[in-house]
Amino acid sequence: MDRTGIFAGEDPFAIARAWLAEAEASEPNDPNAIALATVDAMGMPNARMVLLKEIEAAAFIFYTNYGSVKAQEAEGAGKAAFVMHWKSLRRQIRVRGLVSREEGPQADAYYASRSLKSRLGAWASRQSRPLASRGALMAEVAKVTAEHGISPKRPPFWGGLRIVPLEIEFWADGAFRLHDRFRWQREAIDDTWEITRLNP
Repeated sequence: MDRTGIFAGEDPFAIARAWLAEAEASEPNDPNAIALATVDAMGMPNARMVLLKEIEAAAFIFYTNYGSVKAQEAEGAGKAAFVMHWKSLRRQIRVRGLVSREEGPQADAYYASRSLKSRLGAWASRQSRPLASRGALMAEVAKVTAEHGISPKRPPFWGGLRIVPLEIEFWADGAFRLHDRFRWQREAIDDTWEITRLNP
């Protein structure tokens, strides 16, 4: 199989990290943005942009309020998908996989790395729920600031969601729309990857 150049390597997570590093140098805003797809209990799909925060040795992590629609749907189904697209590189990565929480020291460390306003905002926002006004939100921020001070701990309802992929596809734009696509697929997370070149 002619997996050379940007597609070369035996570790899809290393390839993903390399592509993201390239995008960080060329993409004007949020190179780590992903379009996250979930389904609700009725199977109705949902999609939204979130920021991917880590590419681990075998998984992808983003952080959210566990009461949010995205978290409820991802955990309810136990599965999610996302796509990262970089216009500057004319590339994308598609991922489908299994979802679990990251709510230990790793989540604490990431939360602590955020700005104080973002940490207080995590306490104040009842994400995805109706809000009377912006003023009501700012009043809640003032309230949690008084309660938690300048060094708030991570809220128990806020943390990471880890996606362990069963499928990863790397896509790069080709001349005359003859794109290059390689799919890494496995039936279970302990299985060996099967790599297939796909038609454009």
